[in-house]
Amino acid sequence: MKTFTKYALAAACLATTTTAFAPPALSGVVQTTANTQLFSTVDDKTEVREYFNNEGFNRWNKIYSESDEVNTVQLDIRNGHDQTIQKILNWVEADGDIKGKTVCDCGCGVGSLAIPLAQMGAKISASDISDAMSTEAAARAKAMGIRNAKFYTSDLESVKGKYNTVTCVDVAIHYPTEKMAEMVGHLCSLADERVLISFAPKTWYYDLLKKFGELFPGPSKTTRAYLHKEEVVREALKKAGFEV
Repeated sequence: MKTFTKYALAAACLATTTTAFAPPALSGVVQTTANTQLFSTVDDKTEVREYFNNEGFNRWNKIYSESDEVNTVQLDIRNGHDQTIQKILNWVEADGDIKGKTVCDCGCGVGSLAIPLAQMGAKISASDISDAMSTEAAARAKAMGIRNAKFYTSDLESVKGKYNTVTCVDVAIHYPTEKMAEMVGHLCSLADERVLISFAPKTWYYDLLKKFGELFPGPSKTTRAYLHKEEVVREALKKAGFEV
């Protein structure tokens, strides 16, 4: 059994409306030491892919950049995401063993985590269901002169191989609750040493905030958002032979 003992809460975003809803300290980030259908319907996957290849890409690419063209809520989301990424980087740096190791970043977005890990010396294989996102990540890495990272388009279920570390940030929110355990299990099957996962915890407070946000839908469609109980994530990790 592979054992890692770090656990923490950090900030992230809950995108339920047009501008998204970003309460502080929303995402639980767990560090722990198949190709199956993980979505409840094809519509879930199609919805995410289409959103992040079109209007979602324009919105989130702007948020995950240094652009000044963001509103207050989007700035909060950016700050929360940055805190999550920095927490993970701090963990990796503290372990001091990433240089030369392989890292699989599932749902890499524009490379917010994959790029700094590559700069730390890791060999990166990063994927995203959105071609627009993975293409942007590759362009950012190329502009920085990074050669030890490859970016490609793939859904999480289709990612294969074995890696020292597997990371998955801000992806679990797109998975239905009943499929969360399968998603975690697949990520664990790719990892030899550790898995880093972020998720939006299902608590009465965030349930309430989510429901409140859904009362005010914007003029354009986003994706559905799912909260997950911490014990479900921990149990899925334990079942896969990992300990928090």
